[in-house]
Amino acid sequence: MRNIFLGAIITLMIVFGLRYFEHTKDNRNQLKANTALIEKEIKNVGKLIVTEGSFAEVFTYEDSKEFYVDIFTSSKKALVVVNAKATVSYDLSKIVTQIDEATKTVYITNIPEPELDINPNIEYYDVQQDYFNPFEAKDYNLIKERIEVGLQKKIKESDLYTNAQNRLISELTNIYVLTYSLGWTLHYNGNVVNEKNPLF
Repeated sequence: MRNIFLGAIITLMIVFGLRYFEHTKDNRNQLKANTALIEKEIKNVGKLIVTEGSFAEVFTYEDSKEFYVDIFTSSKKALVVVNAKATVSYDLSKIVTQIDEATKTVYITNIPEPELDINPNIEYYDVQQDYFNPFEAKDYNLIKERIEVGLQKKIKESDLYTNAQNRLISELTNIYVLTYSLGWTLHYNGNVVNEKNPLF
């Protein structure tokens, strides 16, 4: 009788042990599947987001030189018309993330800064110059520098950066939705990302 009782206890221990290890293995497999799914989503997000805009500017360039103790003045001027295409982009392949399986947490540790690219098409009209004060390479370089400064200011005052950031948030929201649906937590900038505390 004692042997039967001992055998039943050993059998029960083996059955419970097998079930425990099976359950633990299932949980481990589920965790690995979830981790792989999150890593795949992060990789899918890792693309270049580009927002484009067109900008136009017209200005007059003038330069005067004085000769012979301010008696004689030589001038040059031109009407400059600029049509530019500008892009603001985020290279999300540069996003840095860490995945902690133990705590089911995804950390976004770095989001790249937006990159601005301006391609101006410059046309000169009504170019006037004197023999003593002709247009030179330094004039064209100065005009180009002024154009770039003016366009950068115009772009910052426009909604191009805002539109680019909205597209960035839209892409990163996919990571949040997936982690939340799997019961994971998303952290960015030292904070938990949720409805009350969004990414930006």
